[in-house]
Amino acid sequence: MKRGLLIATSLITTVALVVALDTRLGVVPPLGRFLSPQHGFWQNAEAVKEQRSQVLQLTGLAKPVDVALDTNLVPHVFAANDADVYFAQGFLHAKYRLFQMDLQARLAAGRISEIVGPRALALDRQQRRIGMVYAAERSLQILERDSTIKAMFDAYTRGVNAYLESITQEDWPVEYKLLDITPESWTNLRSALTLKLMAKRLSSDNDQDIALTRALTTFPLRELDVLFPDVHDSLKPIVPQGTPFPPASVVPVAPATGGALPPSRPLSMAEIDPVDPNTGSNNWVVAGSRTQSGYPILCNDPHLELTLPSIWYQMQLATPTSSTYGVTLPGCPFVIIGFNDHVAWGVTNAQRDVKDYYSIRFKDASKQQYWYNGAWRATTRHIEQIMVRGQGATYDTVAYTAFGPVMYDASFGDTTVGREPLAVRWAGHDPSNEGRTFYMLNRARSHADYLQAISTFACPGQNFVFAAHTGDIAVWQQGRFPARWKGQGRVVMPGFDDSHAWQGFIPQRENPHAYNPARGYLHSANQRPADATYPYYASGGYITQRAAAIEDRLSVMHNVTPRDMMQMQNDVTNGTAVDVLPLLLRHVRRSRLRADAQRYLDIVSTWDRQASAASRGQTVFDRWMDSLQVALWADNMGQGPMALPWPSEQTTIEYLLRDTTMPYIDDVTTPERETLSDLVTTALQQAASSLRHDERGGRLAWGAWKNTSVYHLMKDAVPAFARTGLNIGGDRTMINAVGHSHGPSWRMVIHMQHPVEAYGIYPGGQSGNPGSPFYDNNVEAWARGRYNKLWLMKRSEISATPVRGIIRMEVVR
Repeated sequence: MKRGLLIATSLITTVALVVALDTRLGVVPPLGRFLSPQHGFWQNAEAVKEQRSQVLQLTGLAKPVDVALDTNLVPHVFAANDADVYFAQGFLHAKYRLFQMDLQARLAAGRISEIVGPRALALDRQQRRIGMVYAAERSLQILERDSTIKAMFDAYTRGVNAYLESITQEDWPVEYKLLDITPESWTNLRSALTLKLMAKRLSSDNDQDIALTRALTTFPLRELDVLFPDVHDSLKPIVPQGTPFPPASVVPVAPATGGALPPSRPLSMAEIDPVDPNTGSNNWVVAGSRTQSGYPILCNDPHLELTLPSIWYQMQLATPTSSTYGVTLPGCPFVIIGFNDHVAWGVTNAQRDVKDYYSIRFKDASKQQYWYNGAWRATTRHIEQIMVRGQGATYDTVAYTAFGPVMYDASFGDTTVGREPLAVRWAGHDPSNEGRTFYMLNRARSHADYLQAISTFACPGQNFVFAAHTGDIAVWQQGRFPARWKGQGRVVMPGFDDSHAWQGFIPQRENPHAYNPARGYLHSANQRPADATYPYYASGGYITQRAAAIEDRLSVMHNVTPRDMMQMQNDVTNGTAVDVLPLLLRHVRRSRLRADAQRYLDIVSTWDRQASAASRGQTVFDRWMDSLQVALWADNMGQGPMALPWPSEQTTIEYLLRDTTMPYIDDVTTPERETLSDLVTTALQQAASSLRHDERGGRLAWGAWKNTSVYHLMKDAVPAFARTGLNIGGDRTMINAVGHSHGPSWRMVIHMQHPVEAYGIYPGGQSGNPGSPFYDNNVEAWARGRYNKLWLMKRSEISATPVRGIIRMEVVR
């Protein structure tokens, strides 16, 4: 009896343990599966010298493909035709970046709640309400009418799915095991969603419509023009100043009532995942007249959120008719930024405003009709089903109008007042074929080929810089930009008729561009594309400081070498401090400072204006400027979620340099009338308190204070998968724009001699597997400003080149 009871108890305990280990406990995955030696996370560990050579039998190929994995695990793909090279690209993207691809597609589609539960519901609703799937589906229709590009996307999708079919659960990336989710099959729509996700990120840099509309409750529009100028004093435009422009061929007509819509109540809605306002990039090209070799040198460093795995994946894609090297975007075919034997290209964000908001009047709460052009017009309603982990399905009704989807309404805003129904008109909703752009750029041989390639690129607007072996250099701001009347789209507009709707688009030939300038160089760094003589209203969220720094350096450089360009990409000179620090030092009143503030004043007074990792002066200056901006703007603009937008740092500096008695210097909350000396002195006094705290914690050196970190895609959920505490200089307004978790996501220097001399690096590795030695192996080199050699391997060189392995993809009939 006793023995039977022990057996029964043991059996019950075993069953309970089995059930428990196969059950998800909150955020903890089923531990049985996660810890399983056969299927769990142990299977994701990789040895440094792991054998990577394989012979694969795959359906979906026309002819065999060879892949040489070089010492950095960069695949050099050799295929007999275009379709097979993109099949192999899809296979390799999935092999090394499957979770990243899957997560990005789900994020774009508004499906993160399926993974993490209700905490992502607001984000998912936002993605549905801005129309991400709608936009991707419309572009996919155009893309699939192009038989050549459809064939390439089809091949890529076959390659991704061929990899998925070749693996079992133990091969799944560790994130699937942590989250207890299953990989999904790939489709062309998921590639289109990936492209739209990037378009959305890069279209939001200038999205201040709602904030500026809120500011209309306090400031007249003419005052906003001063606080938020279209053209900065320090502008160094993309197209060299003095370039003549032909008259505009599209002349929009402003409505008689003007463009601003005074809000009926305070507007307080905002995007759930706002884009870093410092999202940007640098690119420049130097003509052979300024280089040591006589051949052009092209440079690019796109500034994005720094993630592990990296947003980019390096590849060479070669067929008998083309061979291209560069970075690719996991989830999509083609090389996005790169070079071939004939040309090189790079991109920066145009910062142009391609997204507007319109106030909508619904007939009733059903959202079935809205007032438009003097009558009630029917909306198109999309019923969005959002699956929420642990809760089942929830539903959201999104009404589509003549302008686009109603993003904000009574059911979706925030917890404060201000739920004005607002429809969004976004250029990304319009069908476009960016796939053809990159397919043709990969094969370009001349300036004419480059122009033809970029002609199909619509959104997000980008500055395409170009160099050719023949010596040509160029830059073209390319996108489908609305032709606006002055001020159109700066604030929320009335959507009760079509008088404020977009009236047309700027023809591509009239987009700002330059070709072989006499000065011998071109650059773009998210600044305004042209000076005030450009005939179109080019509104946007421009950044001027980096462009000014690049202009200053290129204008005096001769006999340039690739090494010079690498050093320039890593330049940490603080141009803002060069401009404004003398003003601060003139106005600070030392006698009114405490002893600790006087010591910090001494540090910044003798500082060399270099934002190196060891610099204490950079930290003092940064904290001082931050305190000064609070002192200048907080009393007028407020702080917190309902604050009015603050002028940019550059606007603040230019305002102070022009007028040290500007009206905003006075603190309206005090009876006294403050002077600039009062504010500058008080700002340093206040900064000293936080600086003292930082110094005690060993964080007075700039690198320690900034704490540059490269986080995993799942952010704080898996801190062990991140690289934190990188001791790096630079900051957002400098050429080396490394912030806390934002900065150069890829550095590239291409010397268009023959053969091409090329260098590049990104802060990560080729593998998305945290258990791989190639997950983050380039982070330290990137942080130190070093580069890897890039080269266009020939198929005949495979056997004579040091490689990590060779993958042979054979055809299964």
